[in-house]
Amino acid sequence: MNSRTICSLGALLAAVCMTAGVSAQGGLKRSQPSKKSRDSAGLFMQLMPTLTSPRCMNCHTSTNFPRQGDDRHRHIMLVIRGDDNHGAAALRCATCHGASNGENGVPGAPDWQLAPLSMAWEGLSAGGLCRVMLAPENRQTASTIVAHMRTPLVQWAWSPGIDLDGKRRSTPPLSRDQFLALTQAWADSGARCPER
Repeated sequence: MNSRTICSLGALLAAVCMTAGVSAQGGLKRSQPSKKSRDSAGLFMQLMPTLTSPRCMNCHTSTNFPRQGDDRHRHIMLVIRGDDNHGAAALRCATCHGASNGENGVPGAPDWQLAPLSMAWEGLSAGGLCRVMLAPENRQTASTIVAHMRTPLVQWAWSPGIDLDGKRRSTPPLSRDQFLALTQAWADSGARCPER
C-alpha cells in the first residue's frame, strides 16, 4: 500500500468517524441537545416550583414518614409509611384522612397515601427529579404522569383547606390550569429531562 492510498483511507476513516460522532482523540463527541429537547427540558423546569412545593414534597418524601405543613415537619402522632405507603397496620392513612378535607383541619382526598420511596424527590436536582419520575422501575411514562397529575389526590394541592390551627394551607405557585397545561406540553414535546 502506497502513502497516497494510506492518506485516502485515513481521510475516509476521519469522515466516517466525524459522521458517527467520534472525535479525532477516539472518544465519542458530546452532542448538543436538539432544540426540541431543550424546549421540553425547559418546560419541565417551569414545573419545578410546583413539584418542589410542600404540597408535593410532603408526600414525595425520602423518609419513612410523611411530612406536614409549609415547614415540612414530621407528621404528628409519629405516623409511619407502612409496607404499602398507606401507613402502618395500626394507623392507616385512611384512619384520619377521608375522601375530602375535614372541618377539623385534617386534609383529605381519595386514596390518601405517600408516594413510594422509589418516587422520593427530596434533595434532587430538576434533572434528577425528572429522571426518577420516568425511571423504568417506577413504570411511569409521560402519559401516566399526566394522568396522575389529574387525579383527585394531586388536585387536592389546589384545594388544601385549613390546617389544624385554622390557617389556610398554601397552594403551589402555578395555578392548577397552568400546571396541567405545562405538564401536557412537556409530555407532548417528548418528556425530556433537564441535564442537571
